[in-house]
Amino acid sequence: MGHGFCKMPLTPAVCRAALHFGEEPIISGSRGSGTVFFCGCTLRCCFCQNADISREYVGKPCDAKALAEIFARLENEGAHNVNLVTATPFIPVILEAFGLYRPSVPVVFNSSGYEKVETLRLLEGFVDVYLPDFKYSSPETAAKYSAAPDYPEQAVRAIGEMIRQTGPAVFSEDGTIKRGTVIRHLLLPSNLSDTLGVIRLMKEHFPTDTLISLMRQYTPVGKPAFPELSRRVTTSEYDRAVNALLDAGFENGFTQERSSATENYVPEWDLT
Repeated sequence: MGHGFCKMPLTPAVCRAALHFGEEPIISGSRGSGTVFFCGCTLRCCFCQNADISREYVGKPCDAKALAEIFARLENEGAHNVNLVTATPFIPVILEAFGLYRPSVPVVFNSSGYEKVETLRLLEGFVDVYLPDFKYSSPETAAKYSAAPDYPEQAVRAIGEMIRQTGPAVFSEDGTIKRGTVIRHLLLPSNLSDTLGVIRLMKEHFPTDTLISLMRQYTPVGKPAFPELSRRVTTSEYDRAVNALLDAGFENGFTQERSSATENYVPEWDLT
């Protein structure tokens, strides 16, 4: 049914559009983030916790008019922002939707970090907050887990463009972010060296006042593709990553408790 690497047609499929409280505190706030989960992804990460929707066209088809109505509904429900999750394959339709309804709350673009700069420039002026992953520093690791050996260089370029567009973080009176870029990195078990490499790349290419979210929520789902991914991250691994981040000068951002390593962060794909 789909076309290209993401296997998606031109019309977006949405699996869930509802208030969500599982993002960083500055995103979810007290009323929730208005998350719109799209089917499809530009990567094929072997440990994907959203594989049910990232690899299949299983959601509700939504044209530009339907998306505009979703944005308005989420805003009316009190969402702090409209949060577009893995929306990269559908940017043309999303831009058309913004022409029909432009949210008055911030628009968050939540992505894998594997975007072209040319693609991101289409979003300039429409996106207020970028929430990219920075998954890998090693081409070998990126090839092994995501079949994308060029991921590190592409992520550096893409995130650099995001930071250029948004500038330093700006916050609302309630503490939620209204403009800026927050970089997420998920620490994988037995991959501390790659995480340390990500931190080095961030220090080399991005301002140290950039907000960093260092996540320890990895949990094995199903039968892991590689034996090292069959366990959770240890406290020692995570503590060393946190210390490296601080040593690099990144003092603004978020860490997670060990209790975050559960499947609770995966929403129910019930077409809500």
